[in-house]
Amino acid sequence: MAASFSVNSEAGLKKLDDYLLSRSYITGYQASKDDMAVYTEFSLAPPSKYTNVVRWYNHIDALLKLSGVTAAGQGVKVESSAVPVASTSDVSKGKAPADDDEDDDDVDLFGEETEEEKKAAEERAAQVKASGKKKESGKSSVLLDVKPWDDETDMVKLEEAVRNVKMEGLLWGASKLMPVGYGIKKLQIMMTIVDDLVSVDTLIEDHLCVEPANEYIQSCDIVAFNKI
Repeated sequence: MAASFSVNSEAGLKKLDDYLLSRSYITGYQASKDDMAVYTEFSLAPPSKYTNVVRWYNHIDALLKLSGVTAAGQGVKVESSAVPVASTSDVSKGKAPADDDEDDDDVDLFGEETEEEKKAAEERAAQVKASGKKKESGKSSVLLDVKPWDDETDMVKLEEAVRNVKMEGLLWGASKLMPVGYGIKKLQIMMTIVDDLVSVDTLIEDHLCVEPANEYIQSCDIVAFNKI
């Protein structure tokens, strides 16, 4: 049965916040139309007390901006801006449109750029370049395979060992068990990382494949790695 949420009430936001506690997306392991359906129900950003909803909302909002889509429009009326053009007969007779004679000497639409305009353009370019340097560090969505030692490994304890790893810039997401063979199952788990703060290789080598986690974890593999 499809999940149902109401984002216009405290109860609905609480339900969504609890739902997103262990999930990165509304359904599945990547953004989908389900995320868009819920996102478009928000007229404003969610309150900060709903931390999981805020995390999800900001992520979907960032994806939309990266794809070139921003906020929904509020309606706009476009009026014609066509400039009256002199008739062929007027041109052949050497006549100009009314009131244009006095302006011809003052306005040069195709003239050279003035020093002031050049300076203003250079300042805008410098501002854009500076703002680019201050851009926040990128994030990535990673799907991990976590494999147990054998079919007797407690998979609940294994997942607990994974989620007990806490790092700045690391957020664990949804997970599920996948059959490998001979009665053995592996854990697939999503995580979102801040690229400048978390190295996936370091996470695996220094945290997941050492004590105490390696009591349950035999190895880890990166299944998917996508920039957000």
